[in-house]
Amino acid sequence: MSEVNLATIQLNGEKQSFVLAKKDFKTGSRGYHAQGKMQIGGKGYQINILCVEIGSKPKEKPK
Repeated sequence: MSEVNLATIQLNGEKQSFVLAKKDFKTGSRGYHAQGKMQIGGKGYQINILCVEIGSKPKEKPK
């Protein structure tokens, strides 16, 4: 069974957890990504979370 990765956002006292999925970005970097919506003070907000592994982007080959 794989481990579930969660990120919890707290804004103005409202908390919500988002599931982070593994992601290989177009740039070649890798990490995790989550998105969703949450209600804060009666207003809807779109949440986007990126966690990029530092140094994961492949080095450019010399020309």
